[in-house]
Amino acid sequence: MSNYYIYGVNFKDNGKIYNFKSTFKCPLNVTVITETEKGEQFGRVVKEVPTDNIKNIDEYKDIIRISTKSDYDQYLKNLKDASQALIDCRKIAKELALDMKVINASFTFDRKQLIFNFLADERIDFRELAKKLAAIYRTRIELRQVGARDKAREIGGIGACGYKLCCANFLSHIDSVSMNMAKNQGIALNPSKINGLCGRLLCCLTYEDDNYINCNKDMPEVGSIVEIPEGKGQVVSKDILNRTYKVLINNEKIEVSLGECPHASTK
Repeated sequence: MSNYYIYGVNFKDNGKIYNFKSTFKCPLNVTVITETEKGEQFGRVVKEVPTDNIKNIDEYKDIIRISTKSDYDQYLKNLKDASQALIDCRKIAKELALDMKVINASFTFDRKQLIFNFLADERIDFRELAKKLAAIYRTRIELRQVGARDKAREIGGIGACGYKLCCANFLSHIDSVSMNMAKNQGIALNPSKINGLCGRLLCCLTYEDDNYINCNKDMPEVGSIVEIPEGKGQVVSKDILNRTYKVLINNEKIEVSLGECPHASTK
């Protein structure tokens, strides 16, 4: 195991980070050629991963080499040709009356595959489209149906918080987001408040969900009847993170504190 280094590599800015093994040292931010299941890819080293606790190191794909100038020239050519392929794909899809929005195209570094990502509300029969594209580019064509979140990542934008969209800024992968997360945090279930630019639930609902779940332990629900030293009354509001709630007794609101949040996450 000591003969290998493990590096995190991404293939596009803010893209998902994949781990590869290498027999040689790679400086951070250096560009490399890697082996993948789809063929060779041009990527950038973004982190070094400690090998101490890695047991299956032989299962990782290899970093073949640090890229050369000719590799970089090939990478630029692939980008240029992929841009033209995107135009061709959109044109052909329109001619075939396919109800799909093609959002990007990319070649693997060795050009063994040409990959298109597209949006569609329903399943699309794109066999004829793939056949026509293969005839033009003489390589294997792969068309992937992706979701609205992926489109938002590609396009980017500014969120309601005033900052660049998390998915287009720093998220290496997009977690599953559920309506329960908004409920856990006491957020009004108003689509304009809890949905992002993609029309799906805000990714940031996941950031503090564990803390809200922990801090909500042993807290009564709003509307429930509780008994406190001052008497019996109805819970009219609660502050989950501060672990306090207010009870209405004889038209007076009495605040109750449960102390610090148990087992709060520090993530």
